Amino acid sequence: MAERAPTLRDVAELSGVAISTASRALTKPGRVSPVTADRVLAAARHLGYSVSAAGRALSSGRTGTVALVVPDIANPFFFGIVRGTQARLREGGYVHVLVDTEESVEAEERALRSLRRSVDGMILAASRLDDESLAQWSREILLVTINRSSPDIDAPSVTIDTPGGAVQGLEHLASLGHRRIAYAGGPRTSWSDGHRRSALAAASARLGVEVVGLGPYAPQREAGAAAADATIASGATGVLAFNDLLAFGILERLASRGVDVPGQLSVVGCDDVFGADLVRPALTTVVAPMEKAGHHAADLLLAALDPVNPRTGAPVELPTHLVVRDSSGPAPH
Repeated sequence: MAERAPTLRDVAELSGVAISTASRALTKPGRVSPVTADRVLAAARHLGYSVSAAGRALSSGRTGTVALVVPDIANPFFFGIVRGTQARLREGGYVHVLVDTEESVEAEERALRSLRRSVDGMILAASRLDDESLAQWSREILLVTINRSSPDIDAPSVTIDTPGGAVQGLEHLASLGHRRIAYAGGPRTSWSDGHRRSALAAASARLGVEVVGLGPYAPQREAGAAAADATIASGATGVLAFNDLLAFGILERLASRGVDVPGQLSVVGCDDVFGADLVRPALTTVVAPMEKAGHHAADLLLAALDPVNPRTGAPVELPTHLVVRDSSGPAPH
């Protein structure tokens, strides 16, 4: 009679740990102590137990793969993040799976469920999950977040100070004499959008200007027409757009309606993606260091995955700055 193949339960019993601990030690050793991981791996080798990822990964319990999850791969904002994470992960000996959730909370949840056992960790860029869901996932999967932070989330984070950048845009327009300024916001599920609205509300009182909140809008060029129409209807003389794609759409709609930019209406974007200096008029926008954010996120994940000394890195906040081009000018008289 054929000898019974060893099971995870056998490994757990031999190493003196719970089955769940044995599973983590074999698939995500960074989530258990080095001593426990070594004991479980030794038991697995002794019994001839192989994890599903492949027998070749048995010595480390790793797949050598991480997932990068983004809400919209067509958005140039994420190109720099992809480049930055890929470069660092390659140096660390990892490959990454790129997942596009298409701005869907449900798709992001599905990605986390389906990939949690086949990758060593995940980088979530601009997660659309609520804090409670993200906190729960952070206890189950090794995560690093970009543009998402909360005391309840057990994951290192990299944030880009786009709220501060939006305030810079507001100060710029106020200095040009604008007193009623629209903010064409992003998705309701955007953590960054909520923080920008709060920052703009606080700054408006200090600057003596009125900020008219519009939206939410999809962070896409196609949503720019509705944002432009709402801006005109609001009576604002300047508009801060959630991102450059939305600003591109606003510029197109204003041109089609014969609204002079910046003579009648000033437009300020955010991110400084490729093409921001090529549209006409060239877009005044907030420069966000996307590639650097990817570098830092990958470094944080690699630190947590270090087989010898796994560690949790300190949160990283990256500054932004405004670049002034032709789409902003003095308020009309």
